[in-house]
Amino acid sequence: MMKIRIISSKDDIKDLTRNDLTVHLAYRASSTDMFRLLQSSPRLKAVQVPRSYYKGMPNTARAFLETQGVEIIEGDVWGHRKDIDEYYVIDDDMIDRIRGLRSDGLNVEEISSRISWEAKLSASMVNYIIRQSA
Repeated sequence: MMKIRIISSKDDIKDLTRNDLTVHLAYRASSTDMFRLLQSSPRLKAVQVPRSYYKGMPNTARAFLETQGVEIIEGDVWGHRKDIDEYYVIDDDMIDRIRGLRSDGLNVEEISSRISWEAKLSASMVNYIIRQSA
């Protein structure tokens, strides 16, 4: 299971835990916010940002995350309501399905296309899961 912590404002950063490995930024975070993310969650592996923010993301924020070994993923979390749960969960069945398609010999693009449509995940997130599963 992969849990993606939803961060919808600067104030949510203080609620991160050391165990949060993947976050989705649902607002335009500044470079300072990126620094605070890593202070709150030093084991962070990936930050997902919406397409509209991904393209205009400050180079300083991008460089800072990359030098810390944090992958930046373009995409959204569709159908999630933060007022119900602060995490978006990708269950083990979906991760196993991705692994199964990979072992069946499908290439990354085919898997990304199929799973992003089925699970409403961005292709970049599916690619990230494939790399983490390898």
